[in-house]
Amino acid sequence: MTQKIVVAGVGMIPFKKPGASETYPVMGAQAVRLALADARVGYESIEQAYASYIYGDSICGQRVLYDVGMTGIPIINVNNNCSSGSTALYLARQAIASGEVDIVLAVGFEQMNPGALGSNFADRPNPTERFMHEVDALLGGKDGIPPALRIFGGGGLEHMRRFGTPMETFAKIRAKASRHAANNPMSVFRKIVTPEEVMADQVVWPGVMTRLMACPPTCGAAAVVLCSEAYAKKHGLDTRVWIAAQALTTDGAETFQSGDMRDLAGYSMSRAAANKVYEAAGISAEDVDVVELHDCFAHNELMTYEALGLCPEGGAQKFVDDGDNTYGGRFVVNPSGGLLSKGHPIGATGLAQCTELVQQLRGNAQERQVSGARVALQHNVGIGGAAVVTMYRN
Repeated sequence: MTQKIVVAGVGMIPFKKPGASETYPVMGAQAVRLALADARVGYESIEQAYASYIYGDSICGQRVLYDVGMTGIPIINVNNNCSSGSTALYLARQAIASGEVDIVLAVGFEQMNPGALGSNFADRPNPTERFMHEVDALLGGKDGIPPALRIFGGGGLEHMRRFGTPMETFAKIRAKASRHAANNPMSVFRKIVTPEEVMADQVVWPGVMTRLMACPPTCGAAAVVLCSEAYAKKHGLDTRVWIAAQALTTDGAETFQSGDMRDLAGYSMSRAAANKVYEAAGISAEDVDVVELHDCFAHNELMTYEALGLCPEGGAQKFVDDGDNTYGGRFVVNPSGGLLSKGHPIGATGLAQCTELVQQLRGNAQERQVSGARVALQHNVGIGGAAVVTMYRN
């Protein structure tokens, strides 16, 4: 990057179960106001805005932002499946890096319904139909198991078959998430659970997954203000945290050709994005202090350890058993509690991850604070597909 792009302000609201939240315009506007206040700028300063969501009609971004201000700026609506929030962040960063603008807002929100994710358009081809065809070819029919669970559970099953990973490892990941979330007032679930309780929960795929190993549908919103370093210095804004590198990748040919369920769950495109970020930043995984990654299922968290280079391929079980994914280990992964405990309001998720990491790098994450955090890594993935990896520094 030719200039530093600063994260000047972040804001999010507590995530809630479907039916317990405000409507998406209220949630989105609240998050925007919090981010603007954190950045110490008014909405009239914002030159562009990117709004991310997947469950909503067209122009929901305008509906949210018009309640904050009507200044005539470009508002771009972003839908990139579960990586929508990070894609909005990526576009906001690009707009500043291009020199087109100096200060940009990204906001994500989601007002979700209970139950497994599904398509709203049954009268046309589903965009993930090639994925599901390959999943069925590799796994056989799994009647009654929702598509997302088949993809990510199948990726976990692939890891189990290749490396002998026991189901208990996924339970340990879920229990770790609950311990972290207990210190996060923004999380939906703050009750600590043990690996034994996770294993004893309702079975949704025998030998592969229990209900607690999957993230819940959630409602919520988060927002981020980015600006150039020059703008921040000119206006006296906080310059402590900046984006050191960022990459967005989509599926390569291996997704449908490798015969590896992990690739259908985004493993290869996540690894490619991470490698681009490490190269661009001149920093390796070993230098990272804190990570927020996309744990929509405990199985995906385990696969992502390896995709991001936090441990060797096939080494995730040892990584978990050694406690290298939590406080006192090599990395602190998902100090927020992650999607498993904090929740996953899809359009907001990537921006909530950013919010957590900025708080960590500023040193104001309170009980969740990772001591001496200077380098943070964010991973957000959407099937179909897009993976966004972002490195922040202080």
